[in-house]
Amino acid sequence: MSQLGAFIWGTADVLRGPYKASQYGNVVLPMTILRRLDCVLAEHQAIIGPLVQRFGNNPELLSAQVRRATGLPFYNTSPWTLKSLLGDSKGLEANLKQYVNGFSDNMDVFERFKLADEISTMAEKNILYIVVERFANIDLHPKTVTNAEMGDLYEYLIRTFNESSNEAPGEHFTPRDAIRLLVDLVFEGDDEALSTPGTIRSIYDPTVGTGGMLSIAEEHLIGGSDKPGLNPQAQLRLYGQEWNDHSYAVCKSDLLIKGYDSSNIQLGDTLADDKFAGQTFDYCMSNPPYGDDWKASQ
Repeated sequence: MSQLGAFIWGTADVLRGPYKASQYGNVVLPMTILRRLDCVLAEHQAIIGPLVQRFGNNPELLSAQVRRATGLPFYNTSPWTLKSLLGDSKGLEANLKQYVNGFSDNMDVFERFKLADEISTMAEKNILYIVVERFANIDLHPKTVTNAEMGDLYEYLIRTFNESSNEAPGEHFTPRDAIRLLVDLVFEGDDEALSTPGTIRSIYDPTVGTGGMLSIAEEHLIGGSDKPGLNPQAQLRLYGQEWNDHSYAVCKSDLLIKGYDSSNIQLGDTLADDKFAGQTFDYCMSNPPYGDDWKASQ
């Protein structure tokens, strides 16, 4: 994490001047997500490319073929990677936008960040190439940076940039130790979930933020790349709703990379517009933003 932190702050140095400190997150967060997706897609590019040529006119069929061939629930129809984009410095702005727009419809996270506008701004300020080059040379593949570490990084970034914007630093962050205690309590006594292969359990977080509670619940029950879970053969269905565009985008992209159904993460005010009204779940965990004024939701 220290290496990633140094990288992030080095990028902030590049942005300093054209951007205010409170605006760094508008670039760093979506570019971090883009690089993560870029690393995940890289090893499958030779498979996805021909599928795009064959089924590109039918997104639904293309999505099914990509999932069958690679296991990924998303794809990109452009021929680009962040590294290959650097080969055409004059066309970088247009090509990067093509790359961002080439993601499948379920990967709508970059619209929430308005990344296309930031790309134009960076191009205008002559820092686009430097920023893309920095991200192209950081390895964010899941084999190098685990999903849990990426979750920590996302929340660290959001918390740090909120502090720069004079927002409440705890708004998007629940301490990991507190979440692990909560998860222990949630699963306590559910012997079937902890022991029976194939057991299906659903977890819902109505104020999901960047998805920290869902990720740790998954890590606890199913396990991760570096840690076995209590029941790796269980099936976990993760659901959440989030009001903040940036937190929603981080959570959705993280779960998509893991292969979860992205439609289970919804954007909106849970109190005023419950996207899961009438549905029931096995478990519910939440750390509501108690410091917020909820009058608008009444």
